[in-house]
Amino acid sequence: MVNRRALALSALLILAAPAALAQSPAQAPPPTRLIGFMTDFDVKDDAVAICKAVMEGVAPGVRVIDITHAVEPYNVAEAARFLAGSAPYFPADAVFVAVVDPGVGSARKAIIAHSARGQFFVLPDNGLLTLVQDQDGIVAAREIVNPAWMIGAKRSSTFHGRDIFSPAAAHLARGDDWTTAGPALDVAKLVRLALKTATVGAEGARAQAIGTDGPYGNLILNLTGAQFATLGYGLGDAVPVVIDGKPYPAPFVKTFSDVPVGRPLLYIDSRGRMALGINQGNFAQTYKLGEGAAVVIPKKAAP
Repeated sequence: MVNRRALALSALLILAAPAALAQSPAQAPPPTRLIGFMTDFDVKDDAVAICKAVMEGVAPGVRVIDITHAVEPYNVAEAARFLAGSAPYFPADAVFVAVVDPGVGSARKAIIAHSARGQFFVLPDNGLLTLVQDQDGIVAAREIVNPAWMIGAKRSSTFHGRDIFSPAAAHLARGDDWTTAGPALDVAKLVRLALKTATVGAEGARAQAIGTDGPYGNLILNLTGAQFATLGYGLGDAVPVVIDGKPYPAPFVKTFSDVPVGRPLLYIDSRGRMALGINQGNFAQTYKLGEGAAVVIPKKAAP
C-alpha cells in the first residue's frame, strides 16, 4: 500500500529544493561594485560604448554611471576636478575609471590607486589623482602590468581606455584581488599637478579661474567661500572684482535670481567655491574669459 503521507512529503521537499538552492549564499553571485566612468572621448563615435562593453564582458551585470565624457580634450586638471567633485557621492567601495590620457602609449604608468575612504581609481599616472589624493588620501597604488587584467595580448598603443583601464576596472568591480594586477607603487611618488592655490593677504585675495560651470559659462574660482568671508563682504555688497587687470564689479548674492536677468553676480557655488555668473546668461562668453584668468578681490573698504 502506498503511503500517501510520505509521497506528499517527498513532493514538497522536491518543490522546495530549487528555492532553497536559489537562496543559498554559495549559489548567489557576489554583487559587483559600482563603476564611475569619465573620459574626454565625447560621444561622437563608439569609444565609450566599446569601453562599457568590455566592462560588461569581464563583469556581467556591472552598473556603470557616467560622470562625463565631455572633459575638454587633454585637460587633466579639469578631469581631476570632476573626479574629486563626484567621488564623495559614490559608495565607499566604488571603482572609478578615468581616461584623460594625453600620454597614452608612452612611458607613463597605468595604475590602480586605493583611497583611504575605500574607493579604487583606475587611471593613467598623470596627475588625474591629485585632488582625490588631497581630499581623501591615497593609501596604496599598483601598476597594471598583468595581462590577465587587460583585454589581451593585442593591445593598441592609442586606446588604453579599452585595452587596460576598462578591463582592470571591471576586474575590481567583480571583486578580484587587486594585488595581482601588478607591483606596488610608492604613493608619495605618484604624479601630481602643479595647481595654483588662492592666497589671501592684507590687501585682499589673489585667485584664478579654474574652469566654467557646464554649459552656463559661470566662471569658477579657486577661492573658497571661507576665504572670501575673510575679506569682509556681506550679502548684497558690491564687490570690485578685477580680472586680468580689468574691473568686473558684481554684487555678492546667494543665487542667480537675486539680480535682474542679464546682470552679473558673485556667489558661492554648490562645491563651496566662489564663482562669477550672469543671471540667465554666460559670463565666460560675454566677457571672453576662461580657465587661467587672474582674479583679484580687494578687502572691503572701511566705512
